[in-house]
Amino acid sequence: MTRSGHEYLASLRDGREIWLDGERVEDVTSHPAFRNTAASIARLYDLAHDSEHTPVLTQGGVHRAYAIPRSYEDLVARREAYKVWAEASFGFLGRTPDYMAGGAAGFAALPSLFRTEGYDGSAAALAYHRRLAEGDLYPTFTITNPQIDRTRSASEQEEDDLVVRVVAEKDGGIVVRGAKMIGTAAVFGNEVIVGTIEPLAPQDVEHAVCFSVPIDTPGLKFISRTSYEAQARSVFDNPLSSRFDENDALLVCDDVFVPWERVLAYRNVDVSFGMWWRTPAYLNFVHQAATRFWTKLEFLTGVAILITKANNTYQLPPVTQAIGRLLGRVAQAKAFVLAAEASYEEVDGGRGGVAPGKDISFAQRIMAGELYPQAVQEIKLLAGGGVIQLPASGEDLLHPELGPLVRKYIRSPGTPAEDRVKLLKLAWDALGSEFAGRHEQYERFYHGAPHVYLMQQAWEGDAPACEALAQACLDGYDLRSTR
Repeated sequence: MTRSGHEYLASLRDGREIWLDGERVEDVTSHPAFRNTAASIARLYDLAHDSEHTPVLTQGGVHRAYAIPRSYEDLVARREAYKVWAEASFGFLGRTPDYMAGGAAGFAALPSLFRTEGYDGSAAALAYHRRLAEGDLYPTFTITNPQIDRTRSASEQEEDDLVVRVVAEKDGGIVVRGAKMIGTAAVFGNEVIVGTIEPLAPQDVEHAVCFSVPIDTPGLKFISRTSYEAQARSVFDNPLSSRFDENDALLVCDDVFVPWERVLAYRNVDVSFGMWWRTPAYLNFVHQAATRFWTKLEFLTGVAILITKANNTYQLPPVTQAIGRLLGRVAQAKAFVLAAEASYEEVDGGRGGVAPGKDISFAQRIMAGELYPQAVQEIKLLAGGGVIQLPASGEDLLHPELGPLVRKYIRSPGTPAEDRVKLLKLAWDALGSEFAGRHEQYERFYHGAPHVYLMQQAWEGDAPACEALAQACLDGYDLRSTR
């Protein structure tokens, strides 16, 4: 059965080692840097556990993201579940539990990939999926190596423990040491899977490891970035950053013991890389992310519409055209989701179910990274200086002397000051705050660096078909052809 929000919050009080501003956080559910976001995630669990959305969000007593889709209809049902959770945070929680849940389902769809002569991680991969699904756990991940010297492989760094590696084998498991990034939402998770989504060099066998452990595992440390939630004045003044700051953290393994039953890949660079790319795991990631991205664009476009109506400019032709462009981008984002589902591919000859189409899924990464900054810029132009000239906080509206001044000078026809300030503060939190800046950078690199996904698109896209069509045209005429 799925957990309630209360049960989820209780699971976070486990003594995990989270660091922020030089201090250890004792309880993320009560700390001012994390408590509101933890409550927002708890609400997602409540939606699945007992609400009108439960039939959409669950299947057979578990969250639908854990189900291995067997048909096009299953992909659509999974996307409908993704959409419910995405709308609950207006698209601003990017790594909700359903993200890595889809990855776990991808592993379970093709467990044979984890089976090699040197190590058989297939049972661990299946157990990982089963454990998460049955426990309704929040799986997070850190699968990127620290940005220290990208000209060297993991094993060639100036120190041998900069990237997570195996330092010892013991009875019942291994000992690992080193760091990984970027642990988005890791402080709110129940387990963290540690691996490497980027290719490793043949000599990096000690770093070719993937495992999943509870967040409270001894020796596991998370060093948090600045908390935008902690900096928020109030929900009125910072309605997004005060409630949907999923946080990002550096993971440090200080001689962490990992039992064999939790090791999915071991000393094999092909498996540690292929588990993400040759199973449906990554395609499942994109399916969830593309649905959330579509939802986020819907929200931002809605903010733009509300601003232009409040400014009484909505009917002006240039403004109407700008809104049309934004709505076109929303439709574009939606189209990628629907097209990926419609172009689904069988996994392992159908034995592993189906996955969204790879060509369309990979192309969505290009579209999203380029489109999001364009949309933000468009809305900033529509908002103008109104998002800058705002009261420092909602307290000004309540002040006996300042309140009347604010109500007189910060208003527009049909939109009283309180409503206008509320709207513009929402817009600034989404478009111009430090929280917003993080989201713009986040969306640019959500699926990796452009030089990576553009190269992958060149390899995975149907270049031969495009080339053949152009060649067919060339072959259809020559110098002797008549007009």
